[in-house]
Amino acid sequence: MKLAATCAAATMLAASVPANAQDQGEPSVTTELPEDLSLEGTVFDGDFLSVGVGVAYGASYSGSDDYTTFVLPIVQGSLGGVDINPRPAGLALDFIPDTEGQLAFSAGPVIRLNRDRVDADDIEDPVVAAYGELDTAIEIGPSVGVSLPGVLNPYDSLSFNVDAAWDVAGAHDGMTINPSVTYFTPLSRGIAASLSFSANHIDDDYADYYYSVPAINTLLTDADVLPGFEADGGFESVGVNVLLGVDLNGDVTDGGLALVGLGGYSRLLNDAKRSPFTSIRGDADQWFAAIGIGYTF
Repeated sequence: MKLAATCAAATMLAASVPANAQDQGEPSVTTELPEDLSLEGTVFDGDFLSVGVGVAYGASYSGSDDYTTFVLPIVQGSLGGVDINPRPAGLALDFIPDTEGQLAFSAGPVIRLNRDRVDADDIEDPVVAAYGELDTAIEIGPSVGVSLPGVLNPYDSLSFNVDAAWDVAGAHDGMTINPSVTYFTPLSRGIAASLSFSANHIDDDYADYYYSVPAINTLLTDADVLPGFEADGGFESVGVNVLLGVDLNGDVTDGGLALVGLGGYSRLLNDAKRSPFTSIRGDADQWFAAIGIGYTF
């Protein structure tokens, strides 16, 4: 549903995401919504762009129990009929036009950067850092999805999406598949929220690159050397994100400044969890929080 997508953009709902439901029946939130949230004559009637920046707090690498802060850029919009949707460290394009109030499909390319353990200075754990820096992966592939409008109120949506991406930079040389489901709803004319669930499946090449551990490391003492481990592919993680966006002048349809807050939790699974980088030096439970500001024009 384009209304849900554009309201999300206006409030800088930047984490590409997935879903939740409320009680059956007419939610009380609908009494706070205007009778007409049509896109006609609003900032979303045609081309628009939302840009912003946030400060995030998360694990220093996948599986770490050390946390660090970092800057999170945000871009979303629609230009020339092509929708631009954010992804973690990347974006996806949607080339299929939507019709307001109808079942909407999306399809296009996704591209993202994977910089996990790229800079040893950013790895808080000295033992993990001693196993060396990894290369930046550039992951590219298709993204497809479908969105159902008007699930619990006239303005919400339930969306299903799948991204598949392959590394084209020669880092891990593997692929990932990321399915997600998202429930989005405006809470008023100036506030919107979403709840999302997602999973990540990795192949053997990806698992080996990020989670395998060599049995020998001459940079460490015998007491610090981790046991050798060969990681295989499978489901790497499952997670949930909660997002809230607030337009600062109380009207999401006219663009301008907005605040966004995001909180998330994910759990590493299978060999991503069993890897000594996680099981001995880190933690399978991963937490994430971010707050940012954006502008839509």
